[in-house]
Amino acid sequence: MNWRQLVLLVSWLLLAAVPGRAAEYRPLPPPPPVGLSDDWLIYKPGQNRLTLYLAGYHQPSRAYYQWVSLQSGQPTVITFTALQNLSLFLDNQLVFTAPEAGSYTLDLARFVPATGLTAKHLLCIWHPTAPPAYASFVDAEPAPIARSTHAVAPLLPQERVLGYHNAYVCFLLLLGLLYGGVRVTYRPGFSRIYELRSFLNNSADQDFLIKPTATWLNLLLLLVFSLSFALLLVAVHTSLQNVLILRRLFNVPESAIVLRVLLYTGLVLAFVLLKYPYISIMGYIFDVLPVVTVQYREFVRTILLIGLALPFVVIIYLTLNTAAPALVLWLSNGVISFLLVATVVRIALTLHRKSSVLNLHLFSYLCATEVIPLIILLKLIVF
Repeated sequence: MNWRQLVLLVSWLLLAAVPGRAAEYRPLPPPPPVGLSDDWLIYKPGQNRLTLYLAGYHQPSRAYYQWVSLQSGQPTVITFTALQNLSLFLDNQLVFTAPEAGSYTLDLARFVPATGLTAKHLLCIWHPTAPPAYASFVDAEPAPIARSTHAVAPLLPQERVLGYHNAYVCFLLLLGLLYGGVRVTYRPGFSRIYELRSFLNNSADQDFLIKPTATWLNLLLLLVFSLSFALLLVAVHTSLQNVLILRRLFNVPESAIVLRVLLYTGLVLAFVLLKYPYISIMGYIFDVLPVVTVQYREFVRTILLIGLALPFVVIIYLTLNTAAPALVLWLSNGVISFLLVATVVRIALTLHRKSSVLNLHLFSYLCATEVIPLIILLKLIVF
């Protein structure tokens, strides 16, 4: 037996003594996912670390972070909506600044080193004055871009997605047609609801509040109101899908303007229609059932009358959004806040004429059916 055979024999004996280690098999880890996820991070100065952002728990931030896996040569195209001066950073390097408010498409893989390997990079979105619409950042299929052989590379490497203003204009035209059609078809009832003098005159309240609520006129007007309110919410980049339960049920990207308008229209209409069974249940609990019908009729009349101003706010948005986005945001939030607060105040005054609001049952009932929902809506929509 020569020395080579002796070495082989000793090696075989050692492997036989530890069969578990010789037969051990460990699969390779899966490759990291490429592109964006739904998990965004915010910076905690006190802890000096990035923490998972939870909508509704943390306060909105002006900067959101996310670890993204990118590979040079493999396009990672994202779409997003941005206010003017929104900036994107990749590994603390500025890669994009929005010249104006709008929707954009950007390939993140163009800004990573050409190593051929997939690596994690820190993406940051930041706006100097307002919280960015982080929910609008979604992956998109890369689109072929025509390039000229002698053209100079643009300073801002993005392509703006056009046509969203056309969608707003089409919805505004649809609102005008709906209002006009309802006015021509139901002229007496339309005038009765939208007559400001009768709204401000307390003696005319009794005549209106005894009219039935479940009519075709009211249903059509509520549908038109829901559409105009949804159009305003989408126009000012208010994302109700930041609410966790809504994001789980309706995963509609912010870039899909038409789908978001239709989704928000359904949500607003469902809220208005489901308010009546809700206040009926609360009225039974607090033993104030006689005021339930009056309260709901006053609620419907108030939102329909104030809702006439919503299409004009959308027109102001289309006109001044590029020149003064902060003014447009302030005006839109002010109109929404006035709509919600004025409705609660009007209902309280109407019920006070029926029975004193100082009554403990009625006061508790108003807090449960109007004040608490008002605070929730202001938190979700305005703040």
